Amino acid sequence: MPLARPARAAVLLAAGSLLLTGCGDSKATTTKAAVTLDNCGHEVRVEAAPQHAVSLNQGTTEILLSLGLADRLAGTATWTDPVMKGLAKANAKVPRIAENNPSFERVLDADPDFVAASFVSTLGKGGVATREQFEKLGVPTYVSPSDCAGKDNSGGGDGARAKALDIDTVYGEVRDLATVFGVKERGDKLVASLQRRMAKATRGIDASDVTLLYWFANSESPYMAGCCGAPGIITRSLGAKNVFDDTHEEWPQINWETVAERDPDVLVIGDLTRKSQTAESAAKKIAFLESNPVTRNMEAVKHKRYVLLSGQAMNPTIRTVEGVEKVADGLREFGLVR
Repeated sequence: MPLARPARAAVLLAAGSLLLTGCGDSKATTTKAAVTLDNCGHEVRVEAAPQHAVSLNQGTTEILLSLGLADRLAGTATWTDPVMKGLAKANAKVPRIAENNPSFERVLDADPDFVAASFVSTLGKGGVATREQFEKLGVPTYVSPSDCAGKDNSGGGDGARAKALDIDTVYGEVRDLATVFGVKERGDKLVASLQRRMAKATRGIDASDVTLLYWFANSESPYMAGCCGAPGIITRSLGAKNVFDDTHEEWPQINWETVAERDPDVLVIGDLTRKSQTAESAAKKIAFLESNPVTRNMEAVKHKRYVLLSGQAMNPTIRTVEGVEKVADGLREFGLVR
């Protein structure tokens, strides 16, 4: 098994270095030779633009592919959905080292010079490995600021947010990774494209009378979105209301009786291809909703007001913009907004 590359000697930052501040918890200081990030409470030093990176979650993978960096990826892991439209050809060039969390050893077999992840838990105890384990081998790591900005991941489950997540934090992640890989202009271009799509999707829409519920996975003890993660970005951008905006947990598990009592106007349903929970696909979710005596009389179920989203659109990623577009289109189709 090849070991990860040892850390190179640190280089001094030039006096005229440029300070680049991403949104969320990341700040980047860069020169031609090196980048230093303050990322989720960790100082990350990248001596040169990575050439052999591993991305441990689909969210970070799709950012890197969107930046045109397939040839600098040594491996990807943890997929909930098919790759984003337009990226299949690039993605096919990159080894998929695992469908879910790979072992630490499997990642090291890819000989990474940089490791990125979407979630604190992926690079924490019980995940692939801790950030410290990689850093001891000279491999810098990066975690999406969306999973740490205003968020407490210390308890069980998927954490809780003291502060609502903003789409600017996702844009900040794009800029961070573009800076690390030395493709800043590509990052700016990608962010500008996402901003235009957000503006187009939300232009003139007022969903203030519409209630939504977001169901990610599991029919036995379902994971429903709380107020303040990626579904919160979607909800607020449209002016709607999440029926579970009274909880700050990211994905609390809520019983069906409570769901039926809240009786939302629209059900936003995760359409996942992974197979780690019950009712992953939208088809299985809808079959459950329409057959279960507790849920089949809900207004959204009776009127089949379902909006189907990828798992990535329901997590804080660049595909959250896709989530805004699809929910906005659904509300218009259902005649709930103009």
